[in-house]
Amino acid sequence: MSLGLEQVHQIATLARLELTDEQTERYSGQLSAILELVDELRAADTTGVEAMNHPLGMTQRLRPDTATEPNRRDAFQEVAPAVDNGLYLVPKVI
Repeated sequence: MSLGLEQVHQIATLARLELTDEQTERYSGQLSAILELVDELRAADTTGVEAMNHPLGMTQRLRPDTATEPNRRDAFQEVAPAVDNGLYLVPKVI
């Protein structure tokens, strides 16, 4: 797929870029090459290929989900300006 100069101008306008004529011609070629590469990748046969989330098939080590700090909710709510039924009350902002 090849992009024309007018299409590159439209893309630049959408991206809020101001391009010179020289830049437009250069980017036209570069963007066309990128789109041709995407077309080649689309043409590849991926039948039977399982999708993967990581190329190495590794799993991440996770730490145990245990509490490391004591529950100090009551102490914090004692000094809060406004609390109701365990919830902090804040002014209404519209």
